[in-house]
Amino acid sequence: MSRFDTLISSGVVAVIRKQPREHIVSISKALVNGGVTGLEVTMDSEDALGAITELRSQFGEEVVVGAGTVLDAEQAVLAIQAGAEFIFAPILNEPTIRAAKRHGKIMIPGIFTPTEAQQAVEWGADMVKAFPADVLGPAFIKAVKGPLSHIQIMPTGGVDLDTIDGFIKAGASAVGAGSPLLRKDLIEAQDWAGLEQHSAAFVNQAQKSLGN
Repeated sequence: MSRFDTLISSGVVAVIRKQPREHIVSISKALVNGGVTGLEVTMDSEDALGAITELRSQFGEEVVVGAGTVLDAEQAVLAIQAGAEFIFAPILNEPTIRAAKRHGKIMIPGIFTPTEAQQAVEWGADMVKAFPADVLGPAFIKAVKGPLSHIQIMPTGGVDLDTIDGFIKAGASAVGAGSPLLRKDLIEAQDWAGLEQHSAAFVNQAQKSLGN
């Protein structure tokens, strides 16, 4: 299985944004034990590069670790040097895509229109991130997948347990999940078993919607 296939195999990529640095490994273990196969550490998090390096060392080939909220090529290269296997961006930026692909890494930029989605793929993106997903909605993905069926789409931004099914049945290959997945109450209580159980619910719903 390719690293891209592993990344989306669970149907859920966790967006780890500004979480307590001292709990990153515990949080990630709970997510992985719940079945999540993609861990995105956003670049606006405390010691993001250090966290990426630590998680790569912790999990090896078991999951795919990458960087999110990457805004330019320089950030992409720094993240890759720290061990990131994929680059997620909230925007469409050609130099960022080119940098990631030059280093042989998975690249998933953010898009908001069909034109941006096609442009991203032409520049080398492996997949596009429909962002913000809660604004675009499942209907956007269904409509785009009509004429642009060759483009894989991952909705991210506000995706929760109640909306996973709609997005995937509309044509999404997987979903990116942030705060609805990384519940603040569970993390503040250091309830790692609870976070694992919550993560498993996300993965189980994604797998059911994917027909697996």
